[in-house]
Amino acid sequence: MAEGDNNSAYQLAAETASLEEQLQGWGEVILMTDKVLRWERAWFPLALMSVVSFSFLMIYYLDPSVLSGVSCFVMFLCLADYLVPALAPRIFGSNKWTTEQQQRFHEICSNLVKSRRRIVGWWKRLFTLKEEKPKMYFMTMLFTLAVVAWIGQQVHNLFLTYLIVSFLLLFPGLNQHGIITKYIGMAKREINKLLKHKEKKNE
Repeated sequence: MAEGDNNSAYQLAAETASLEEQLQGWGEVILMTDKVLRWERAWFPLALMSVVSFSFLMIYYLDPSVLSGVSCFVMFLCLADYLVPALAPRIFGSNKWTTEQQQRFHEICSNLVKSRRRIVGWWKRLFTLKEEKPKMYFMTMLFTLAVVAWIGQQVHNLFLTYLIVSFLLLFPGLNQHGIITKYIGMAKREINKLLKHKEKKNE
């Protein structure tokens, strides 16, 4: 068991080091993005939502086709991949990279690797469920996809995308400031109250 844990830790460290090397040119941008997503300043959430809202308003106004939208998005990624590593050191200054920043960059890369592992783990569990309990897998997938299809019919697809993107971008800050934990705790307390109330009625 200990040997397996050691191998897993070694593999995690190796994957993290590899990712750090791949993202080295994006280091300063990643650290700045991390600060914005974790709301290190009070005005960051407002600025973040303003940028997202403006971007989606432009998409709504221009109303590009799917092919045009995908092409522009990929073009933007290609330009960023080419320009950011070249311009970032000049903008932020390569001599300002501190031990604290390096440690935070390492933590971000480690969290990204762990998140990727969780997604792969969920994907594998899904296929395990398909092999071991095909009926449950079929019913679960059918119900989930039917609910998603119904939501897609009720809400405009661009607005739905806006809500999903906004939530994903706000999630790190909400989690960092304990807002999600707070409301989950409140929901649990309310559910427990309802269950206790039902038990008393049944008695």
